[in-house]
Amino acid sequence: MTLAALGLLWLVFLSAFGLTKLLCSPASRLALLDHPNPRSLHTEPIPRTGGLAIFGSVILGLVLSLVLEWPGGQATGTGLWILGMTLIVVGVSFWDDRVGVSTILRLGVHALAAVGVVWGAGLTMTTVPIPFLGALSLGWIAVPVTVVCLVWMTNLYNFMDGMDGFAGGMTVVGYSFLGYLALKSGNQLIAFLCFLIAAASGGFLYYNLPTARIFMGDLGSVSLGFLAGAFALWGIQERLFDFWVPVLIFSPFIVDATVTLFRRLLQGEKVWQAHRKHYYQQLVLAGWGHRKTVWAEYVLMMACGMAAVMYGQVGEFWRLTILLGWMVTYIVLTWGVSWVERQGRELRAEV
Repeated sequence: MTLAALGLLWLVFLSAFGLTKLLCSPASRLALLDHPNPRSLHTEPIPRTGGLAIFGSVILGLVLSLVLEWPGGQATGTGLWILGMTLIVVGVSFWDDRVGVSTILRLGVHALAAVGVVWGAGLTMTTVPIPFLGALSLGWIAVPVTVVCLVWMTNLYNFMDGMDGFAGGMTVVGYSFLGYLALKSGNQLIAFLCFLIAAASGGFLYYNLPTARIFMGDLGSVSLGFLAGAFALWGIQERLFDFWVPVLIFSPFIVDATVTLFRRLLQGEKVWQAHRKHYYQQLVLAGWGHRKTVWAEYVLMMACGMAAVMYGQVGEFWRLTILLGWMVTYIVLTWGVSWVERQGRELRAEV
């Protein structure tokens, strides 16, 4: 990237940093407080308008890139459809932050936006590559599967935004790796958009690290999840990487949220109700706290990102090895979290 582009990203970072600082104040006209609930890990009301700082700064970057005729300002076709559908998601998420929106309406809007990306931008996941076995064709279920995956990515990002610095860190790390792989493959537009979001999220993250002074709210987490899924589909269609690359990059969120969902379904729980059964929540509650847990997650995110980069550079044997290796790793990690939780319960019982 050019020095001018790097300068713009630095400006976006500073913009998000400054806006987030202003929004941290309860006296802000846009102050919306996140009060503790059964799902929360915080005990005091915290502003949840960080998403405004992130997307306000992203918009600033897009406007400047348009004026300067840089890659972000040349978004046409697919890029415009994605950005347009994101605005719909941003709108309903901001309204949800302010007054609350029913689950049915919220999911309906997410599905509408996903259909817009699939139909309007033509982003459909038609095959799933399996090393050594070729590609699994999805056939006639390709469209509904793509819509469901995009809606799930949108919502799981929100589910995982429950710990100081977690969703912000995943955004900085995840979008940076996605942008790097797009740039490496020659797609400057996707790379620029990813780096733009990573820079804005970095400015927000400073105030979101433990102990957080502000949260990103649904406007931030839901919209970032939607964009992560849409950019992943876009990159797959442009043959920048295959299906497993973005899955590996965002697997710290995807695996935790998905496994937790199925675990609760098997236990007969009402999955739409608030809970604190995600693995990261269990670690915090077991005594690790926000800081230790989030730094452990950052290490995991970096390892997953580097594995995704490596995946795109090796042959079929090593690709299969990487996928199977991470499958085993996550099984061990889930067992480890359960062990830490049991140890924590035993220590509390002794006291």
